[in-house]
Amino acid sequence: MQAHHYLGWTPKFGQTLWYVASWRGEWLGLLSFSAAALKCRARDEWIGWSFRHQYDRLHLIANNNRCLILPEHHHRNLGSRILALCERRVAEDWSRHFGHPLLLLETFVDPTRFQGTIYRAANWLAVGSTRGYRRTRAGYTNTATTPKQVFVRPLRANARAGLTAPVLDPTHRHGGPKIMLSADHMRSLTELFADIPDPRRAQGRRHPLPSVLAIATAASLCGMRGYKAIAEWAQALGQNARARFRCRYRNRRYEVPSESIIRDVLVRVDPEHLDPALQRWNALHGEQDEALAIDGKTLCNAIDDDGRQTHVMSVVGHDTHTCLTQKKSAPCR
Repeated sequence: MQAHHYLGWTPKFGQTLWYVASWRGEWLGLLSFSAAALKCRARDEWIGWSFRHQYDRLHLIANNNRCLILPEHHHRNLGSRILALCERRVAEDWSRHFGHPLLLLETFVDPTRFQGTIYRAANWLAVGSTRGYRRTRAGYTNTATTPKQVFVRPLRANARAGLTAPVLDPTHRHGGPKIMLSADHMRSLTELFADIPDPRRAQGRRHPLPSVLAIATAASLCGMRGYKAIAEWAQALGQNARARFRCRYRNRRYEVPSESIIRDVLVRVDPEHLDPALQRWNALHGEQDEALAIDGKTLCNAIDDDGRQTHVMSVVGHDTHTCLTQKKSAPCR
């Protein structure tokens, strides 16, 4: 791959499978499938999914990031034949190795080098072109390079329906629900928490309360559970994201709160002030629910002032998976 592919060999990142096509013990070609592109307008418009659902369902797409036919084996129809053989088994292999199925394959073709002929011959669909920006560790490049052609290949007849369904099929779920936050989402969270009274003493406040609450909320929306996971998510934020959360600026860098600070704030902040702010944010950015689910739970070892176990009633939206409200009451008899 390093010797013959124009992009060279790529190390494994995320969920990745490598395939070798051989005939009578001789290698004919090499292919690899890995994590899907985080954002691709042509693909996303073809799927038709919402920005809210996208991040939670990217694991159902794999990217064919390398496809190489060795120079001595450029035979007629060989490339499309190898792709077709991979399509028949990659979904099952993916499920066996990573615990969830695949619904769609994607790939990007450089039009200055190739025309995507083997993908067209293998019945892949050309859905448009990228904008030419390349993802790096720091985000995306500032200037566009050569746009790539985008090809997709559904692995099931109802692939698009599965990716855009209001409620994801249980067999397609992988971990907790997640969403992707835009820059506007980050800024608006900080603004909505601006009026919440700070329960901390003025002395020693290193991080603004709205920033701490916004980071904790954003991490929870992105699937983080627990103080440690929230703190690790915060540490992974880049400088641009930290600026959007209006984090503390010191020594020409934005700093995020530690696990202990996040825990202290969340334990001490008044829920009666926090809940309305979250509801306002959800009203601005959340989807509309066509149906609601009402459920009640009795909390173990939670005793109220009258010596009774605490009972909590919750209202959850079917489409958004959002808890719209909760109320504490006495147990039903």
